[in-house]
Amino acid sequence: MSVIYLLISISIVVAISFFIAFVKAVKSGQYDDDYTPSVRMLFDDELTKNQSKNDNSN
Repeated sequence: MSVIYLLISISIVVAISFFIAFVKAVKSGQYDDDYTPSVRMLFDDELTKNQSKNDNSN
């Protein structure tokens, strides 16, 4: 039974450490998307043309 307590405590410590690493990575901007906004403006005209065609066909 004492092994279960040991494994649970170790798993909680590992989970907390992964959570702290995740929060630190998010705050440092590792998951920020720098590529998509610069490319979105290139395809913006195609999206508006397709939407206007769909609106006219109704």
